[in-house]
Amino acid sequence: MSTEIISSTANPKIKALKKLDKASERKAQNKILIEGLRETVLAARAGFQIHSLFVCAEYLKTDGEYRFEELKQVQHTVYITKQVYESLAYREGTEGVIAIAEPRHLSLNELQLPVNCLVLVIEAVEKPGNLGAMLRTADAAGVDAVIICDAKTDLYNPNVIRSSVGTVFTNRVVAAETEEVMRFLASKQITTYAAELNATQPHYAADYTKPSAFVVGTEATGLSPVWLTAANQKIKIPMMGKIDSLNVSVSAAVLLYEAVRQRNFSAQNI
Repeated sequence: MSTEIISSTANPKIKALKKLDKASERKAQNKILIEGLRETVLAARAGFQIHSLFVCAEYLKTDGEYRFEELKQVQHTVYITKQVYESLAYREGTEGVIAIAEPRHLSLNELQLPVNCLVLVIEAVEKPGNLGAMLRTADAAGVDAVIICDAKTDLYNPNVIRSSVGTVFTNRVVAAETEEVMRFLASKQITTYAAELNATQPHYAADYTKPSAFVVGTEATGLSPVWLTAANQKIKIPMMGKIDSLNVSVSAAVLLYEAVRQRNFSAQNI
């Protein structure tokens, strides 16, 4: 393991690291940028290949649930000063670790689902923060897969990784075209539930105890006509206030946890 210490923001390695903020550069190098000890440990636990670590000893935490010792197998570790770290980090409390890793792109053909699966389908997501929040909810709810249709943002955008708190690595995530996703879900006999403001059926009135997929769209325009036509059922979350929609990540959480509630109740009454 290297004991190199970098103290200048003009160092070529630091300049190269900053370039990975750009989606085009990440794609060209087939690399992703991970900020945070927790996020990096979650990536390593999920089997992502970590190529390099940039560590600030002054911020590093070595105890707790996410331990730096889990990253000792990374061969290329560079130590950086506090000044350099602060020029790279986007938020406080990331425990002094920034990593370069290799992305993983799962296809629908590789996606293995349990018989009674629960899936979240996200159409045309644009805001990294919303995608990250939904990935975090999917992890908490134990969703079997997250499928992103016609994505407008890079799955490994640093803001997605940050807002997901590393759950972009713990979820099984697939990006695919809408038509391909529709065929896949139909072939698995998974019932699709389209979230739509003008639907007549409240979300709590549907049965999610069988293979189910919730389909959510953008906050600006909602789901496309293609999904609204193809979905098996259309559902809505009742709105009691003066505005007509929740944040899409909150809506996804409401839907997923209704499915969790129904499935837990069903299991307890078998």
